[in-house]
Amino acid sequence: MAMKFARIVFWIAGAFGVLILAPLYFMFDLVGRQDPPPITHPEFYYGFVGVTLVWQLVYMLIATNPGRYRPVMLLAALAKGSYATTLLVLYLQSRIKGSQAATGLPDTFLAILFLIAYARTRRTGYM
Repeated sequence: MAMKFARIVFWIAGAFGVLILAPLYFMFDLVGRQDPPPITHPEFYYGFVGVTLVWQLVYMLIATNPGRYRPVMLLAALAKGSYATTLLVLYLQSRIKGSQAATGLPDTFLAILFLIAYARTRRTGYM
């Protein structure tokens, strides 16, 4: 049952992430128009999208064998938590709006689920 929980959590996280992130490759100019000023460093924008998209594949990899990839679950939770924490700090410094900070809520929720999956999953095999 614990393995099933972890599989479901990580498959959903990976699929959700791909659906949310992949379109960003085609929205560079739109982001700047909807929330000025325009982005001035495309390498950071596309770099963020690329790295986070790869993490979605890591979540799907974890889902294939949660026991084997159990240690990576902690890194996955850290990845989600780092984004949410960054947004919280920026909001507390009045550098972003509440609506922008709220975009970290799904990541916060997933970080918690990742930690629960880690706690419930027994390690099997070696990495």
